[in-house]
Amino acid sequence: MEERKIVVIDAGHGGADPGATYNERKEKDDNLRLALAVGEILASNGIDVRYTRTDDTYHTPLEKAMMANDSEGDLLVSIHRNAMPVPGSGSGVLTLVFEDNGDPSMFAKNIGEALSQTGFADLGTVERPGLVILRRTNIPSVLVEAGFIDNEEDNNLFDQNFQEITQAMAQGILNTFRNQSEEKTEYYQVQTGAYRVRPLAEEQMEALKSQGFPAFIVLEDGLYKVRVGAFRNLDNAVSMEQSLKQCGYSTFLVKRPAVH
Repeated sequence: MEERKIVVIDAGHGGADPGATYNERKEKDDNLRLALAVGEILASNGIDVRYTRTDDTYHTPLEKAMMANDSEGDLLVSIHRNAMPVPGSGSGVLTLVFEDNGDPSMFAKNIGEALSQTGFADLGTVERPGLVILRRTNIPSVLVEAGFIDNEEDNNLFDQNFQEITQAMAQGILNTFRNQSEEKTEYYQVQTGAYRVRPLAEEQMEALKSQGFPAFIVLEDGLYKVRVGAFRNLDNAVSMEQSLKQCGYSTFLVKRPAVH
């Protein structure tokens, strides 16, 4: 049985730290509302959700990073809202990462693309290695700026499309787990020959096909290699190998990652 995934959700700011403010609106309140709603959707999809806060309390960014590390979670998403020195001059969703590569990069892209479907402009992914919540957390982490709190249009979008926004953010997280699972998928192939010239490989491939085997050629390490099948299940690959051996072929199994 596949191990249950753990997501840590951080609602930015809290307590005496309101975050960005605009008129009577406080970032800490929007962050918590969105965090709890996203967590509810994830939980309904079988995800083990942990929160750095569930009420109006304050923890330092380092304390939140330690909470995430102690949870032994799989992903951390820190939810915020953006603001500009000149109110109304910024609009859209921005995703921040410690370093824009690997799982965090994929994670940020998935969330940004999902949120862009709700009406927000996708401002892309930006590296922010100075942010403690990203620098000190040991699991793939992103900080999401869910629109600008000092922009009336972004606020209207946040309020009017709130359900779509929460669903999109949750979907971005679920898509990240799906992508990780696909990247780890491996296939087993049965190799029957390796030739320096392609005609010899083609000759063996055609002979295999005439016997009903799904043969193909791959060029690898300067050699034309003849292989049969692509099996996720090792037992199926072994069964194919035995059938090939019974027909007189010399074989060995090759394990290959899935190509996406």
